[in-house]
Amino acid sequence: MGELPETLAFDADIPAEMHGVRLDQAAVQLFSDYSRSKLQEWILDGSLTVDGETRRPKDKVSVGQQLTIRAQRLPEVSWSGEDRPLDILFEDEHIFVVNKPAGLVVHPAAGHAAGTLVNALIGYAPELEALPRGGIVHRLDKDTSGVMCVARSPMAHRSLVAQLSARTVKREYVAVCQGVLSGGGTIDQPIGRHPSARTKMAVTASGKPAITHYRVQERFAHHTAVQVNLETGRTHQIRVHMAWCKHPLVGDPAYGGRLRVPKGASDTLLTALRGFSRQALHAQSLRFLHPATNEEIGFRAALPMDLAELLAVLKREDRPE
Repeated sequence: MGELPETLAFDADIPAEMHGVRLDQAAVQLFSDYSRSKLQEWILDGSLTVDGETRRPKDKVSVGQQLTIRAQRLPEVSWSGEDRPLDILFEDEHIFVVNKPAGLVVHPAAGHAAGTLVNALIGYAPELEALPRGGIVHRLDKDTSGVMCVARSPMAHRSLVAQLSARTVKREYVAVCQGVLSGGGTIDQPIGRHPSARTKMAVTASGKPAITHYRVQERFAHHTAVQVNLETGRTHQIRVHMAWCKHPLVGDPAYGGRLRVPKGASDTLLTALRGFSRQALHAQSLRFLHPATNEEIGFRAALPMDLAELLAVLKREDRPE
């Protein structure tokens, strides 16, 4: 697992002499350590906001407004196109919807300069190279599978970033947890970088707000299949929240802890649990407003084979008494 990107946090107020200038021009003067192109990228992807709201680079600013940067500084790597297979669920001139397999990194970073989803997307649609982060507006962890939406035009990028910021994008996941949950619920606990392990996140008082809703789909003797809906989208959110409530995801290498071997488990069940080496998490559906038509659209990605097989084994071998 690679090191998490460095988180940047800066604030600056618009002085009287900058009243009425373009946002990108004001940002260049107030945050002079960063290039205009980088600041424009942060404006477009929602990392640079005005009084907490997303704006366009050409929008005018007013005296007293606060510019805020909350961005992740990624290593500088070449985001080139590659001829790699893609499972495209939908595409038009504005968006892609793809089904990402487990094991695929979303975008280039340290240790993953090539072979990522972004490399494959740019290889298929070279125009994505001109968009911030290759059109990526939200991510799935390397070993999480499922449906993702990618912007294909600047207008779509602005729209999707705004929808994510407004928390109107509906994201539904399927997860398999250790232990038996008595019922559904909501976890409202802030998430930030782990105080001592830099490659991990944690529930911490200094973290950003994070809200996860879950409900039980099926109970087994020692495990629970749950449907999870995200209200926020923090790094590793579902994995951190479920581990915090003492029900980590099966197979999670970072937050799962030692494998809990059920008493009296069959050889088939033990083999399935020990052989499931990624977090049992799948992004099952995604709903949002189409950037051009403003109509709500939705997409689903079928369970991948490994997760379907795990659930089948649990149904047979981990039945409640």
